[in-house]
Amino acid sequence: MENTMDIERKTILIVDDEKPIVDILVYNLQKEGYNTLEANDGLSAVEIATSQKPDLILLDIMLPKMDGLAVCKKIRNTMNVPILMLTAKDEEIDKILGLELGADDYVTKPFSVRELMARIKANLRKAEMANEKQKEDDDKATTNKIVVGDLSLDLDKFEVRVKNQVIDLTLREFEVLKYLASQPGQVITRELLLEKVWGYEYYGDIRTVDVTIRRIRGKIEFDTSNPKILITKRGVGYYIAGGN
Repeated sequence: MENTMDIERKTILIVDDEKPIVDILVYNLQKEGYNTLEANDGLSAVEIATSQKPDLILLDIMLPKMDGLAVCKKIRNTMNVPILMLTAKDEEIDKILGLELGADDYVTKPFSVRELMARIKANLRKAEMANEKQKEDDDKATTNKIVVGDLSLDLDKFEVRVKNQVIDLTLREFEVLKYLASQPGQVITRELLLEKVWGYEYYGDIRTVDVTIRRIRGKIEFDTSNPKILITKRGVGYYIAGGN
């Protein structure tokens, strides 16, 4: 996987209206071997993302013309590119909203360049692994599925169904659900989910897991106040209820 990333240079779209921050990001990303694209407002960000199809987007929340949350929602409607949001320290609500709108991760300003690079690598690696898995599965004639009760995951098509109704999940949400559904009835801690699905330990924020779980539950449960599929084990973690 690492070799694939080395051979094929990844392109990262930086969306921020503060030139000093853009300059720092461009310098450090290019030093790490990435190609970079830049957008200084929300409208440009959507246009560039749609036309250039970057491998990852660094997206500031406070932007002219269209804010980062609206940009995230618009891009997520048509693309499954990893989105890493940049938020100010006191914008807790924005972090949660960003994740609910489909962002994969967030980093708080002022950020450590080392931490940001680790997050970027983790998110790119996860997307790369998912793409490779999809290519491998496309070459197989057999269908790879996980079925637990009313929940069905088609690993070849990255498709989720509940009672045979297709549910629209982001790649990250699909990966979380797949990890839980592959071990029905087994309680998985938030820390383990963060490590296995997001691909990092030290830099992770547990809140990311909680928000993603809440977002999945809002899509697959009939009544989120009384979930029947994705269950919380208070103080421990989450599990998929075993099928009858």
